[in-house]
Amino acid sequence: MQPWQQGGQRRGMFIQTQPTPNPQSLMFLPGRQVMESGSFEFSSARAAMVSPLAKKLFMIDGVTGVFFGSDFVTITKNDDYNWPVLKPDVFAALMDHFSSGEPLFTDKDSLAASDTAIHEDDDEVVAMIKELLETRIRPAVQEDGGDIVFRGFDADSGTVSLKMMGACSGCPSSSVTLKSGIENMLMHYIPEVKQVVEAPPDEGEEEALKAFEQLEQQLGEPQQQQQQQR
Repeated sequence: MQPWQQGGQRRGMFIQTQPTPNPQSLMFLPGRQVMESGSFEFSSARAAMVSPLAKKLFMIDGVTGVFFGSDFVTITKNDDYNWPVLKPDVFAALMDHFSSGEPLFTDKDSLAASDTAIHEDDDEVVAMIKELLETRIRPAVQEDGGDIVFRGFDADSGTVSLKMMGACSGCPSSSVTLKSGIENMLMHYIPEVKQVVEAPPDEGEEEALKAFEQLEQQLGEPQQQQQQQR
């Protein structure tokens, strides 16, 4: 954990920033509650349509991901953009949102996707996995500007599927964290667990990736034509 860094201030609101293990992700702490419970990740501007704040943040050039935690917002940027350029726009978007009184979500049904609480129909092993995630693992991951969500457990193979989010998604050390840290802890306390893997992208994330690849191809075609004409 590195020292707090000063951020933006307006109308009595002071926003702090904190670095994460992922150099392309930065935590913004508005000094107030963001999510009442759980967390939520937006991997595309299309997914952000359910949140006025996420929508504003995706309008900033260079922003590729937005993550809401309990008292922080993690922004992930494109490699081509620098934080000194992006931070003022992020500060402005956060301040405008929290001073406007707008809700965080316009579609409350979308919050169901972020719920990883223990349910009545969970078996004993799944309940133990979720309890460890909630009490021992998620707090540590959230300190680094991310989160981790339970996606499933295959009893036959002993495989736990987890989804890394926020600063932890795409972080160079995420695979090490998943294996050496989380896997070791789950296997130690729960003998039924044999391995931990990262869950594949869901349907919405796959659609966003395909759309981004198509856009890259469209942008690349004029450049190729210019090079061929030279």
